[in-house]
Amino acid sequence: MPYGPYGTPGMPGAAPYGQPRRTTNGLAIGSLVSGIVCCLPPLGLVLGLAALPRIRKRGQAGKGLAIAGIVLSALSCLLLVLGLATGGFGTAWDGFKEGVDEAARSKSPASLRTGECFEDEDKLKEFATDVQVVDCALPHDGEATGRFKITGFSEWPGDDALDEVAEKRCDTINTAYAMDTWAVPADVWTYYYLPSSQTWRRGDRTVICAYATEKEPFKGSVRSDATTLNADQMSYLRSVNPIETTAYAEPEEDPDEDFAANRAWAGDLLKEIDRARAGLKGRHWPAAANGPIAELGTTLDAASKKWAKLASAADAEEYWAEYETAWKLLPAELGADVRTALGLTGTPPESPGGASV
Repeated sequence: MPYGPYGTPGMPGAAPYGQPRRTTNGLAIGSLVSGIVCCLPPLGLVLGLAALPRIRKRGQAGKGLAIAGIVLSALSCLLLVLGLATGGFGTAWDGFKEGVDEAARSKSPASLRTGECFEDEDKLKEFATDVQVVDCALPHDGEATGRFKITGFSEWPGDDALDEVAEKRCDTINTAYAMDTWAVPADVWTYYYLPSSQTWRRGDRTVICAYATEKEPFKGSVRSDATTLNADQMSYLRSVNPIETTAYAEPEEDPDEDFAANRAWAGDLLKEIDRARAGLKGRHWPAAANGPIAELGTTLDAASKKWAKLASAADAEEYWAEYETAWKLLPAELGADVRTALGLTGTPPESPGGASV
């Protein structure tokens, strides 16, 4: 065993007494690291070539490191040149960027933010674990419209109870998010993501509301609210949208089966017609909309009289006598000219079969 100057065992690499320790050249180390990492191949080559004469002059260690760095850097430079010449480097970089972008877009449905459009690989099945956020101009399965927290339950209430709450709340959120209802495709409906029993136990109470389709993806955002509409557009839609909403709530049973429910519904629709009449007359509209607004007001005046008869019908027979005529005064394209004049969607959405709904 070798011994040092004082009779103690010498450590490997220890220098004789009175001589400086032999150091490793820093440039050689930098050359090797640059060559291995391959991020800056020319730098490793330059550092290695600069290190060799200094190593000889100063008697330093690191010649092997410098040579290795030179070789690796030269190979990296060669691969870089070939990649640029053949386009392979660009393809690899594009693939890398695509992977990073896809990973950034992938998220849990619970983390969707209002206004984000998304693809759902599970096609809106009951248990969705991940969605891909995409530009709304591209085809997508849904668009997040808002969120809310479930309250009033001390323990897991079950899917049916959550469905009941979510359906009502998300209908309200979606109605406020897409006021220009004609801009929403016919096969795009209210949808929501619920907490599961497992996430509920971890404290999750958030419901994500959306407009979504289980059919062909759609393009473009359906958002039309205070962030996108002007005051005239919002005033008009607030006046007429409740007519449309109430009309869709017609009882499933006809008057012969449930006369009371149908007459009550007719009364509700009459109230919305009369509110719209008052709202349209109580505002100064842009000049281009004055004519169409006046025509719509005349139509609603006539509709009010007919629906008043339905709401006061004595029996199902009297109800049926006015029913068809009353509906003719509320066609699907009601107010189309006003919408066009105000810069809103002027054509009702078409059902998959081609008919307006």
